[in-house]
Amino acid sequence: MKVSRFQVRLSWIFSLFLFTACATVPLTGRQQLNLVPESEMLSMSLTQYDDFLKSNQLSNNQQETAMVKRVGKRIAAAVDQYLKDNGLGDRVKDFNWEFNLVKDSVANAWCMPGGKVVVYTGILPITKNENGLAVVMGHEIAHAIARHGNERMSQEMLVQLGGMGLAAAIDQKPEETKKIYMTAYGVGAQVGAILPYSRSHELEADKMGLMFMAMAGYDPRGAVDFWKRMEANGGSGMPEFLSTHPVDSHRIAQIKQDLPEALKYYQQAKDN
Repeated sequence: MKVSRFQVRLSWIFSLFLFTACATVPLTGRQQLNLVPESEMLSMSLTQYDDFLKSNQLSNNQQETAMVKRVGKRIAAAVDQYLKDNGLGDRVKDFNWEFNLVKDSVANAWCMPGGKVVVYTGILPITKNENGLAVVMGHEIAHAIARHGNERMSQEMLVQLGGMGLAAAIDQKPEETKKIYMTAYGVGAQVGAILPYSRSHELEADKMGLMFMAMAGYDPRGAVDFWKRMEANGGSGMPEFLSTHPVDSHRIAQIKQDLPEALKYYQQAKDN
C-alpha cells in the first residue's frame, strides 16, 4: 500500500508529539510518557481528595495523627531538597503537601498528585513504629513524585483516544475521558484513591521510597521487615494494601539489592 506524504508527515508529527511528552523519572532515570498536563492532574486529584475527606472520618488519636504528619513532613522536606539540588524542583513546585490519618480498619495508604497523603489507621499495627510508617509513606510519596498516575492515564488515553489532548478529550469525549481517569485513580473506589499499579511501577516506588525515607533520616533496613510483616499479615484475608501492592520474594530481594545505595543517603542524613 502506497503511503502518502500526508500520512508520513502525520506520523512524523505524532512521533514528535510523543517525544516531547516524554519525561524522566527522578532517581531511576527511566523514560516515561506524560501526555496529561500536570496542572490538570493536580486539579482532578484535588477534587477527588476533597470528596474523600468529606466522606471519611479523620482519626481522633492525636499521638498517631502527629506521627503521620511528622513522618510526612520529614520525607516531603527531604524529597523537596533532593529535587531542588538536582535541578528538578519544578516537579513539585505546585505541590501543597498534606498528611492525614483516616479512621479505617483497612491496611492501606496512598498519595495523590499534589502531595495529598492519606494513611489508614488499619496499617499502623503493621508499621509498628515511626520507621515502619516511613516505609509506607516513602513508597506512596514515590508514586506521586514519579508521576505514575499521569503515566498510566497517558497510556490509556493513547490506546483509547489516539493521544488526543486532555482538553479536547474532555470536550469531545467526556465520558471516555472520565472512565480513563477512573481507571488511573480509582474514583469511587471503596478503599482509597489509587488502583493497583503495575509491577514495574511498584518496584520503582519501592526503590524511590527507600531512598526518600533514608534521605529523611529513617533507617531503610526497616523496609525488609515491614514487607515481611505485611506478607505474614495477609493470611486468608489479604489486606487491601497488600492486594494492591504485591509482596513476594522477588520484591524483597530487590529491596535488599537497593539497600546499599539507600544506606549511603541514610548515613548522609545522620551526618548532617
